[in-house]
Amino acid sequence: ASSTSLRFLSHFPNPQLGLRLGFQAPPPPPAPKPTPPPLLPSVSADALARLLIQHHNPFHAMESSLQLSGVGLTHDLVLQILLRLKNASKVALGFFLWARDHAHHLHDADAYDLIADILGRVRQFDVVWQLIVEMDQRGVVPSPRTFAVHVRRYVAAGFTRQAIRAFDDMPAFIGREPDGSEFNMLLDTLCKYGYPKKAYTIMIYGWCKVKQPQMARKFLNEMADRGLEPNVVTYNVLLNGICRRGNLQPETRFDRVIQAAEDLLEEMRGRGIEPDVTSYSIILHVYTRAHKPELSICKFRSMKDKGICPAVATYTSVIKCLASCGRLEEAEELLSEMTRNGVSPSPAAYNCFFKEYRGRNDAHGALKLYKKIKEMGSGSKLDFLTYNILIKMFLKLDKMGIVREIWKDMGESGFSPDLDSYTQLIHGLCNKQKWREACQFFMEMIEKGLLPQKITFETLNRALIQADMLRTWRRLKKRVEEESHTFGMEFKSYQFQPYKR
Repeated sequence: ASSTSLRFLSHFPNPQLGLRLGFQAPPPPPAPKPTPPPLLPSVSADALARLLIQHHNPFHAMESSLQLSGVGLTHDLVLQILLRLKNASKVALGFFLWARDHAHHLHDADAYDLIADILGRVRQFDVVWQLIVEMDQRGVVPSPRTFAVHVRRYVAAGFTRQAIRAFDDMPAFIGREPDGSEFNMLLDTLCKYGYPKKAYTIMIYGWCKVKQPQMARKFLNEMADRGLEPNVVTYNVLLNGICRRGNLQPETRFDRVIQAAEDLLEEMRGRGIEPDVTSYSIILHVYTRAHKPELSICKFRSMKDKGICPAVATYTSVIKCLASCGRLEEAEELLSEMTRNGVSPSPAAYNCFFKEYRGRNDAHGALKLYKKIKEMGSGSKLDFLTYNILIKMFLKLDKMGIVREIWKDMGESGFSPDLDSYTQLIHGLCNKQKWREACQFFMEMIEKGLLPQKITFETLNRALIQADMLRTWRRLKKRVEEESHTFGMEFKSYQFQPYKR
């Protein structure tokens, strides 16, 4: 741990969060996860985002600004456009700066937080810091949420020291010391990304996250000994820790996990705490991972017999178990029941079917379900994984017409293709020896601000050389170098890092 983290933790004003097993009072709840604003239907945002993505010239700063002149920007419209550009970080930043400098739009805190999150995803942390300073200078005071976004992206990238340092710098901007919920936000983020030692966490969740439920059990017992009665949420955290074992093989290990889980449920009931839908969902997830369809269905029925209504996660676990075991008809019946009961299927539920269709090379079944979802107007119920599963499947089956249709649908559904989408498409096109299209999409992803993986460079390089297209590779390499240079020049005042591999 860095000296910064030691100094900060040792001076935190709430002693119950210190580095010891015991505590005198329950810690405050963690601050809410800094989720971005919801993606809402907006014809204007769709049209403007599409214009920016399709016509942004990487060699000229915001070429599209000429076409945007006269557009009336509102805070909500700016947020919706940024949400649609979240996977095109360079275009998003270009639009953000254009709106500020040319349209004279005064960005609010939500817009700054959102662009910080977009840039944090691609590790442009220096730019994020500049924007935080800019917020302060322009009178848009950075909030704890601003730092929560920044901390989360640092930790997700593995930069825990920088995350703690950023948190330690927060008082200089917000004008006070962090409170308990904000401190727990840091601990919670570190735990969720697997860094409990660095956070010195005493939270039960932290120990469960690193698969040490025995330590979590010690904390739970001490809570009870000190008169702090655990509730169903506390037990569910421990239950989840018990059930998170990475490997359920051999069968004896699965039996031990389930027995420990059932024992904990009995302990809950002994304390007068009835297991809830989350409790059952956790155990159903174990049955799914172990491919136990009969046990899954039995537990599912038992839960309903007790009057507990299944949630999305509950249905999804059982559907996934049935689908992965080849019992698609039963999974489809459960999907229909889910809809009848007013529980809207999640993308994960649909993806269970698409994964099974991909495994069977069942293009007809996958396309039938995909079109059914589109006809129902449930395109928003799909996610990046859905599109990437389908793109990979139809590339493998050499159905380029369907691939192009899905790629188009993805854009029209408000999804700008992400790194995985481009990587799969480029590699698939190389495998099919469609060099021109592969080069086209390769440059497109770079122009959108997506950093290609090293293997993508190598795959394209090797493919073009083997195809005796060395001149094409040299031209492409030159364009990448030009883009790297102009990229830096376009955002030179923001220290945006060029592409280097």
